[in-house]
Amino acid sequence: MKYFFIGIAGSGMSAVAQYLKGKGHEVSGSDRQFLTKNGNETKEKLEALGIKCYPQGEGILDSDTDFAVISTAIEDTVKEYKEAKEGGVKILHRSDLLAEICNKNFTIAVAGTSGKSTTTAMIFHVLQECGLEPSLITGAGLISLQNKGLIGNAYVGKSDILVIETDESDGTIIKYKPKIGLILNIDKDHKEISELVPLFETFKQNTVEKLIVNLDNPLSKKLDSGHNFSCLDVKAENYGYDFSQDISGITFNSNNQRFTLSVIGHHNMENAMAAISVARLFNISDDKTAAALAKYEGIFRRNRIVFNDGNIMVMDDFAHNPAKICATLSACQKISKRVLAWFQPHGFAPSRLMKNELIERLSALLRGDDVMIFSKIYYAGGTADKSISAEEFSFALTKNGKKSLYIEDRNLLPEFLKNNVKTGDIILLMGARDTTLSNFAEEVVNAVKN
Repeated sequence: MKYFFIGIAGSGMSAVAQYLKGKGHEVSGSDRQFLTKNGNETKEKLEALGIKCYPQGEGILDSDTDFAVISTAIEDTVKEYKEAKEGGVKILHRSDLLAEICNKNFTIAVAGTSGKSTTTAMIFHVLQECGLEPSLITGAGLISLQNKGLIGNAYVGKSDILVIETDESDGTIIKYKPKIGLILNIDKDHKEISELVPLFETFKQNTVEKLIVNLDNPLSKKLDSGHNFSCLDVKAENYGYDFSQDISGITFNSNNQRFTLSVIGHHNMENAMAAISVARLFNISDDKTAAALAKYEGIFRRNRIVFNDGNIMVMDDFAHNPAKICATLSACQKISKRVLAWFQPHGFAPSRLMKNELIERLSALLRGDDVMIFSKIYYAGGTADKSISAEEFSFALTKNGKKSLYIEDRNLLPEFLKNNVKTGDIILLMGARDTTLSNFAEEVVNAVKN
């Protein structure tokens, strides 16, 4: 088949595109990220696989194109979208295409409002290390795959096992019918809880064989179907798993097996326990899973330590909702007396949705010396109600007695941090969607290390 992806540089779109190319299909696509004259790493890596890429508005849909693939983010005013409709090319939503792929394989689908990308990566890594040769379609690049020159969010293995990350933000989670389903948590993110719960209930019903549920999340616990995991034990200290954390990562016990991973945070023990639960369904022994997880290299912009000279640490993270922001901040607090945290909200609608909850949770979590910094809301284009500012977050936290600043122009942040960081501090940079954030983290590093 011949596929043209409109918006191919998006993490979800590029993953499916790479998978189809790996399966022998002809794939091309366009993206507004390619409009700049500067080089684009995603474009270069896609083209290295034989996927022809065009700047959005200049894409060529040949007369024999079978499908034009779109995502929820693509508006019908985009030139290639209009041409596809006018030319009679069948338009296929990415989620429908992924659902078709999912239903043709032995699919493990990871769901939840937090931790999906990390858990998907861990499951894929364990299965791959243990010789099951799975395929992968996910939203974030695995460092191990990036080290091979790939984008890292897709891989075609030799077996029919496929590990995918699902998406509840646009409701498409209900389209998949996986053999094994996994629900990590249900928290407010993109949608209200009242909208999210029915989606996850449908996901449970659609899971064909076994559903694994995190019993530590109150809402996901209600969907328990007999296969589950928990990282909490109120009868014992350290969560009953002998959990410990230092600058090098976390360790914990499960079924008398010690697990060690080079990531921080109790939330990553939950992610690892989810992967361990899947491995057990495949009859992989805990000692083999532990050996595999010890080699896990992480994923792009998830708890990534981009600088550490023994005095100051800089961490770059994808956190963008209250649960993720607070989980990452809490992990940093446990290894540093002071955290200088910066967050760039990732859209006006998400900011409006999470404002009150984020302020409430940060007000309870921030310590006396911690500083929470905000910059202006990231705008990716399209129609949006811009009647909210990130300054409102900072003002509310200050009113609640916390140290918080609004630095509207993030380009002023590196100099501010250079002048205010102290030995022993962790600088935590958080945000999503903006593809320049990893480069911005390097700008911060260059400022504070000089």
